[in-house]
Amino acid sequence: MRRSVRDAIVGFSVIGAIVGFAATVAWMRGIRIGASEWRVTAQFSDASGLAERSPVTYRGILVGSVKAIRVTPGAVVADLEISQGDLKLPMPVTATVAPGSLLGGDAQVSLVSKGVALPKDAPMPRSGECDSAKQLCDGGTIRGLQAPSIATVTRTLQQLLSEAEKARLVPALAQSTRQFENTAKDASQFLENAELTTKEIDVLVKQLQAEIAKAEPMISNLNAATANAMKASAHVNNIVASLDNPATLNELRQTAYNASQLTAKIDAVGGDVEKLTSDPEFMKGLRNVTIGLGELFSEIYPAETN
Repeated sequence: MRRSVRDAIVGFSVIGAIVGFAATVAWMRGIRIGASEWRVTAQFSDASGLAERSPVTYRGILVGSVKAIRVTPGAVVADLEISQGDLKLPMPVTATVAPGSLLGGDAQVSLVSKGVALPKDAPMPRSGECDSAKQLCDGGTIRGLQAPSIATVTRTLQQLLSEAEKARLVPALAQSTRQFENTAKDASQFLENAELTTKEIDVLVKQLQAEIAKAEPMISNLNAATANAMKASAHVNNIVASLDNPATLNELRQTAYNASQLTAKIDAVGGDVEKLTSDPEFMKGLRNVTIGLGELFSEIYPAETN
């Protein structure tokens, strides 16, 4: 009985050792029994520094590791193992290889998702309902990018300097700088000339204002002379119009006749005022002459007589 128990204990110990050894080997090979890991493939044009077991992060959090790397004629293909089974990444998703710091260090893969956030009830990556067009699913393939580093920045800067040297950009830049300086000098000279011209224009304006001030009295006199000339012209027109009127001519003739009669009577009496004023005919003729002259002046100068 004791031997049977001892044999059983030995047997179970051997079986436990075999199982432990197998579990250890599986763990070292990355095999997880009952785990929720899922894998995706990333294709890089350059994966400098990337190696197996390199960390895979999402938003700075470790979510997996690089399972394997293989080189093809067109790209470097890396199999990424994601340890978080409930990680839902909306498409599009890219993988970026970046060193641990700008100065270098172990490379790592950073997952970047630029899609719209998925709903809470979205299927898991390993689910058969996972839509690869909307989210990253188990077995999917994503595009890999090379993140900037000191080496890539130096290489890009070297390339830019080489192209600049080939295109002779530095001499052209120097020539452009000289042209800019000449243009600035020309602009300064132009501004100085413009300032001098402005001052000359101000002097001319002041002189013109002084001449206008001097000419104002002359203009006022000219306006007054023009007004007088217009009045004289109006009088002349009135005279001409009166002379063209037959009735006015008859009155003028009658007035002249009456005046000649008065003159004859004055000559006849020898300037005796008493005889002249006592003569009814003389007084009537004098009144007719006065009335005739008044009517004549009324027609010639209507504005003054009204």
